[in-house]
Amino acid sequence: MSKMQKIKKIIISLSVFLFLLAPALSFAESLVPCDNSKGNPCDFNQLMNLVNTVIHFVLFNMVIPIAAIMFVYAGFLMVKAGGESGARTKAKDTFTNVVIGLIIAVAAFLIIRTILSIVGYEGSWIGFNPL
Repeated sequence: MSKMQKIKKIIISLSVFLFLLAPALSFAESLVPCDNSKGNPCDFNQLMNLVNTVIHFVLFNMVIPIAAIMFVYAGFLMVKAGGESGARTKAKDTFTNVVIGLIIAVAAFLIIRTILSIVGYEGSWIGFNPL
């Protein structure tokens, strides 16, 4: 791979990352609802609300759309492969990896939510109340 192709790949990857990061920056002001000047002090629940907001954003606003894009990409690879077994294998591996990634992301969220529920924590910050 030439140096120009590597640079092009890095620029495209960085552009996609910044494009996906843009929505996170647009609602950054409402991440923490506490404000000491207005008599609403920051406490542990506010911190947990912040954690919940970030988890919901990453899981529902980033992971699911990226997985959908990867499914489309794998489908394109499958259609483009035709009868070539190497390309079909790559497409099937992509499908498998996307499914495994989704399962891991959702399972991690559910395991933490279940553990906190069993321990006795209650509140919107453990995922019971949608944002």
